[in-house]
Amino acid sequence: MNNYEITTKAAFTVLGIGTTLAGSYQELPAQKQAFWTKTVTTPRYQTLRDNAQNAYEFAVNEAIDGKMYYYAGVQTDMQPTTDEERAIQFPASDYLVVQGQADTALNLFAQLEGAAFGQVLPSLTDQAYVGGPNATVITAKAHDQVTGEMWIPLAHK
Repeated sequence: MNNYEITTKAAFTVLGIGTTLAGSYQELPAQKQAFWTKTVTTPRYQTLRDNAQNAYEFAVNEAIDGKMYYYAGVQTDMQPTTDEERAIQFPASDYLVVQGQADTALNLFAQLEGAAFGQVLPSLTDQAYVGGPNATVITAKAHDQVTGEMWIPLAHK
């Protein structure tokens, strides 16, 4: 797989509208799909997009105290206004960045997560993902194509 790179990113914050995921890993994609589809059409999400620092849309995965959380969000300096929102801090770090394209955002998310966790991360010899939030980022949309990247913070082994 050659559509990835390791690059250094400055710290950044994503403000996301979130949900708790439950069940087996096989059940998570359906939960993510239902949440994303519902959330990105809400007025609150549109307000976040209107106040974003860029045009990127983030689907964030985060584990906190043994619970899995999933967020739809944007890079912004806005603060959370409800209990369903969270300011997710991404560290300054080297990041695995996997690029891809698909016909829908949800297919892009599945493709990038599968490639990153199933192929690229296991092949890295000097760096590893040791936890913390990771994100699939929509970088461009056309009428029949969504382009994006998976961003995963890395630590040296």
